[in-house]
Amino acid sequence: MSEPGETPTPRASKRARQRAEFDATVADIEAQVRATNARIEAQVRATNAIIEERTGRNLVAAIAIGIVFGAAFIASLIFQTWIFMIFAGVLMVFLALELTAAFRASGRNVPRIPSAIAAAGVIAATFYWNSKGQWLILLAGMGFITVWRLVEATIPSRLKSARELGLDLLAGLFIQAYAIFLGSFTVLLTTYPHGNLWVLSLLIVTVSTDTGAYATGLLLGKHKMAPRISPKKTWEGFGGSIVAAQIASFLVGWLILHITVFDGVLFGLAIALTATLGDLVESLIKRDLGIKDISNWLPGHGGFLDRLDSVLPSAAVAYALFLIFNGAR
Repeated sequence: MSEPGETPTPRASKRARQRAEFDATVADIEAQVRATNARIEAQVRATNAIIEERTGRNLVAAIAIGIVFGAAFIASLIFQTWIFMIFAGVLMVFLALELTAAFRASGRNVPRIPSAIAAAGVIAATFYWNSKGQWLILLAGMGFITVWRLVEATIPSRLKSARELGLDLLAGLFIQAYAIFLGSFTVLLTTYPHGNLWVLSLLIVTVSTDTGAYATGLLLGKHKMAPRISPKKTWEGFGGSIVAAQIASFLVGWLILHITVFDGVLFGLAIALTATLGDLVESLIKRDLGIKDISNWLPGHGGFLDRLDSVLPSAAVAYALFLIFNGAR
């Protein structure tokens, strides 16, 4: 090393130049990496923005939440059905709270606490007392909600006209009759021998139906199916949902349920139709309430009803087909 004031040797100068060139090369590579990362991030954001604009959801968040819920339900159905009952009960309570909040935001005063209690009661009664408990607690819950609202109506600050009070009561009854009652059929199925496999198959076919409709509609959708009810739903997507449902139902019928090919075709077609109907019903509810999503509780999905809309009517149909295929009375 040169002493202060001495002229650097040629070798030292060469090393300094090499060091400077190396540092410049590293800096250039780092700059290129940062620029590439920025371009990739911008492309990903642009792609997500396009998908979200066309589908109305954050796809990454939707997939992540879907995987978590799916894994939890599959594990509970395979290992312990009472765990599935707890999951279903929690979901129904959140669904009841979500719907009461949506109705209350639109001016309908639906009691929240009794709606949640009734939802939990229906699921528990269905699991422990089968269909008799399902119907008994459903009707008892409806009566509980009705009485609660009528008592509230006697409070001077909550007085309403007879018409408005009637609409409040109907909204409360609708939540139980549509969302909670239909959802309880998944729990009712688990009380039968191998019924958990039917619930698992139902979820597989329903998810396949939604995925087929989503992918086909996104890629090929041109002809609107019901623009006044659901602007994004297309006939191409509906066709894709039927194809996906048939493939999924053939596989679950062969590998899980061990039913005939004809029964598998019937199962897939029924689920595809009821899943589509459930989606349209939810769109009607949102249209009537004047909202885009029932809630924003699930990132990328909107709310619980946005994820369960296809399952609710399909669960009742799956239960009916289970009884028919197995000759149950």
